[in-house]
Amino acid sequence: MGKVTATAERRIDAPVEKVRALVADYSARPEILTEQYRDYEVVEGGTGAGTVAKWKLQATSKRVRDVAATVSEPAPGTLVETDANSSMVTTWTVREAGGGTLVRIETTWTGAGGIGGFFEKTFAPAGLKRIYDGVLQNLEKAV
Repeated sequence: MGKVTATAERRIDAPVEKVRALVADYSARPEILTEQYRDYEVVEGGTGAGTVAKWKLQATSKRVRDVAATVSEPAPGTLVETDANSSMVTTWTVREAGGGTLVRIETTWTGAGGIGGFFEKTFAPAGLKRIYDGVLQNLEKAV
């Protein structure tokens, strides 16, 4: 079993404070999510650290993750979503970049072993990046 990482980032022409506020607003999160996210619900909180949210992520036709994320904020502009149901950790980083904002989404998890793990490590990051590219595109439209 090895660590698997999927990453996507996008520069958005909007003030960093506005983008950070939208990313941290889990009640408004469905506005930027793609069709791969289902049954989204804020369970506790709703803004930034301390928020607990759950959803189903349909990564492929056969692969659905039941996510129960607790949010922490280790630094300004950084939100970490830790899934209680798996080893998956998603980090959102929102920082100023040349008069605009750079948003990065990075997810890591412990992959499967053996041949299944090889295929997971080879193909899953690209699939998740495509999903995140859609989320970032929706984020850009929303701000």
